[in-house]
Amino acid sequence: MNAEPFLSEIARLLDDLHFDAVLIGNAAAALQGAPVTTLDFDFMFRDTAVNRRKLKSLATVLGATILRPYYPAADLFRVVRHDGLQIDFLATIHGVRSFPGLRDRSTTVTLGGSTLRVASLPDIIKSKKAANRPQDAAVLGVLERTYEETRRTENASRRTTPRKRSRPR
Repeated sequence: MNAEPFLSEIARLLDDLHFDAVLIGNAAAALQGAPVTTLDFDFMFRDTAVNRRKLKSLATVLGATILRPYYPAADLFRVVRHDGLQIDFLATIHGVRSFPGLRDRSTTVTLGGSTLRVASLPDIIKSKKAANRPQDAAVLGVLERTYEETRRTENASRRTTPRKRSRPR
């Protein structure tokens, strides 16, 4: 399954609604080159009355339903559509102290003309370690190798990029 059309649609709707959310989990890691798969999309957001209204609007536009499968134990809002699209919105995630910090460390990816905030690989790794679930442990090595390879590539490109020399005065 090609997830790009779904992510493009989600990115456009988040932009249209001015809904500030950050893609986390395996989908975010895959957008950064990690060879992982997922069946859903996970986002962290700030749980406010305004954002809950935006979440309802998102579900309405998508023709989806909002479920609270773990209420009251977890602050998970699951948006589910009949074609199998599943988007989880979480106000807290393991290993990440705050939404603003996660957002500040995130990068943006352009999909279908809209931008999508994507959590950094270090934040994704930290969250999966803190969650300590078998499915997270199964991908940790892959995520860590992807991060190390990304860092090596960035460092190599910095070394080969010519620097501007300042002229003596």
